[in-house]
Amino acid sequence: MTIYRMDHVGVVVEDLAAAVAFFVELGLELEGETAVEGAWVDRLIGLDGVRADIAVVRTPDGQGRIELSTFHTPPATSGAPRAPVNTPGIPRLTFVVDAVDDIVERLSAHGAELEGEMTQYEDTYRYCYIRGPAGVLIGLAEELR
Repeated sequence: MTIYRMDHVGVVVEDLAAAVAFFVELGLELEGETAVEGAWVDRLIGLDGVRADIAVVRTPDGQGRIELSTFHTPPATSGAPRAPVNTPGIPRLTFVVDAVDDIVERLSAHGAELEGEMTQYEDTYRYCYIRGPAGVLIGLAEELR
């Protein structure tokens, strides 16, 4: 058995357009959008009556992709998690960026909130976590070398 690659990470969001705008501002590119519904998707995810919109964004190098989904039906049974970074199962995506301070400032216009503080690890990285769409933790690392 061989794994060829990790294909994508999926994140459910409440406002698909806002989430796409957030990740495009971060520097990802919109790959495509579609709507899904029907028996095949119901069987795939184990829910009945699924109707959802999906957008896929990718990193500029084409190697990383995020599937952003908004479900119209069935209704969600709970809200998005806002748990601390050390909570098991909380998604955390990390991106290497060229200017972390600039990225944080630009993303704040899209609702990003700094989680903790901007820090520097030795002379290697400036690093921080922000809350993105649906409370997802996003690490931003600027390489200093």
